[in-house]
Amino acid sequence: MSAEILAFPSGASSDAQSGEAGRGAPAGAAPVLVGCSHGTNDLTGRDVIRALLDDVRAARPDLDVREAFVDVQQPEVADVVTSVVDPSAATDDRGGSAPDATDRAQPGDAVVVPLLLSGGFHVSVDVAAAVEDRGPGAGRAAASTPLGPDPRLVDLLADRLADVGLRAEDAVVIAAAGSSRAGAARDVEELAAGLRERVPGPVTVGYGAMAKPSVPDAVAAARADLAPGGRVVVAAYLLAPGFFYDRVLEAGGDVVTAPLAPDARLTAIVLDRYATAAATLALPT
Repeated sequence: MSAEILAFPSGASSDAQSGEAGRGAPAGAAPVLVGCSHGTNDLTGRDVIRALLDDVRAARPDLDVREAFVDVQQPEVADVVTSVVDPSAATDDRGGSAPDATDRAQPGDAVVVPLLLSGGFHVSVDVAAAVEDRGPGAGRAAASTPLGPDPRLVDLLADRLADVGLRAEDAVVIAAAGSSRAGAARDVEELAAGLRERVPGPVTVGYGAMAKPSVPDAVAAARADLAPGGRVVVAAYLLAPGFFYDRVLEAGGDVVTAPLAPDARLTAIVLDRYATAAATLALPT
């Protein structure tokens, strides 16, 4: 059977602003929020992530919100953090001449919020390296935990399933990106446990890469045990369209939900993660 695909949530805009850096960090300024996503070649996916960050800017116009990536797109997260906490080094690294003392931007603090739904290599390696101490005279940086697990993500995924008309006889396969790190799978299983309390039929998990079962294998297993008249509904546990979402559409499900972003609950989670990490920067060193 061909997959029925729910339309993407409204709110993505290709005209979204990227939040370019200011000249310096005013005394007492809040840490810069660096929203760090994986990166994608999918133009719609890029717009969706920018729309999420635009929602964050609208909710907190007092914050300097910047975009960064761990793969595919530029700028890299470490470069964005450096531009905040050690701006003179960022200028030197680009091959330009360093500004004189009267024109040099002042170091500030930064909080990286991984726009990722679970922990994994990118969080524990790439993001962790990006917030390492730059040494004397530099500002400080911290990283928050990823967006998931979180009860609001369970609510959001349950709503996506309701949008496609989930039935009591349907089986749900949660399609997650996957990671080689065990902690990422635990994060997804925590979400699955919460979703099982919200939907009537069975809920299993499949992964796009680096973990098993794969999404096609999970779909096949769900179909083998399907109740009469039931469908295999794939719940895309992904923020935006892109490479992994395309693979989910090809995994053999009867219905595929839309990705999660943008949504007001995601905006709230991003700001909660930011606040928690920013509080650690306020502690004495």
